[in-house]
Amino acid sequence: MRATVRDPRKPTGLDHLHALAEQHPGRLTLHAADLLDRGSFAEAMTGCELVIHTASPFLMGRLSDPREQLIRPALEGTRNVVNSVDATDSVRRVVLTSSVAAIHGDNVDMRGKECFTDADWNTTSTDTHQEYSYSKTVAEKEAWKLHDAQDRWDLVTVHPGLVFGPSLTTSSASGSMTMIGHFADGSMTFGAPALEMGVVDVRDAARTHIAAGFTPAAHGRYIATSGTVSLLDMGRFLAGASGKRRAFPTRELPKALVKIGAPAAGMTRKFVDRNVGWPLRFDNSRTRRELGIDFIAPEKSIVDHFQQMIDDGLAS
Repeated sequence: MRATVRDPRKPTGLDHLHALAEQHPGRLTLHAADLLDRGSFAEAMTGCELVIHTASPFLMGRLSDPREQLIRPALEGTRNVVNSVDATDSVRRVVLTSSVAAIHGDNVDMRGKECFTDADWNTTSTDTHQEYSYSKTVAEKEAWKLHDAQDRWDLVTVHPGLVFGPSLTTSSASGSMTMIGHFADGSMTFGAPALEMGVVDVRDAARTHIAAGFTPAAHGRYIATSGTVSLLDMGRFLAGASGKRRAFPTRELPKALVKIGAPAAGMTRKFVDRNVGWPLRFDNSRTRRELGIDFIAPEKSIVDHFQQMIDDGLAS
């Protein structure tokens, strides 16, 4: 197995990968590559039949330059990876980490539906609204466009919800870490917005990618969510596992109050209008049936994630 990182010689942040390589001699090697460096994936791909493209920035809150921080790395990165696939005759399948964010843009988009399915596409996000969702949507569309232009390799996309669960590293700066951190920093002491989100355990996200890569009949788009939870649900899960704390929300805030305070919390009022108070559901039945994924319950994922933050000294 080959993994790509920007700099395999980086002194910190890759300890978990080097440890895996040492524990499994000859099974894992690290190769230098950068999403925005065209052709940098060629060496790592040489001789491979399966390519799993997972890297794309996931940042939450107000960003200084969403196009450079999110959209360009997602779109050009996908284009560069797939161009290297086209140039590597041995590759037969590409598994792309997309997101439920490419299925829908805002919770209100489910209005009139029972749930979102793998046939749905995000049509409401833009480069100025839900920029992360927009980045995942344009990147996936580009991958399908490039796939359709050839007939040597096939494409399977995996669509995780917000990923929780134990991590192999403390170096992550992902949106998942930001989200769970709000249950430790006191920002929801007085209550939580009535916001629902699809979630998945990191272990199931990994299993889904592996199954998508090694199941010959796998095709199309697979939703990887274990369920939908609200911020209040998450607070209750944590309180049930570790006892009540002031930082764990016990009620939902009125939407009008959330809207007033949105800018200070890094949200736009448009986001509040289109997401807070709106239900959200996903149909993961094809993933369970065709890929054999028996999803870990959201409660366990969230509790395990928070417990690891405590163990690592990132929460108390």
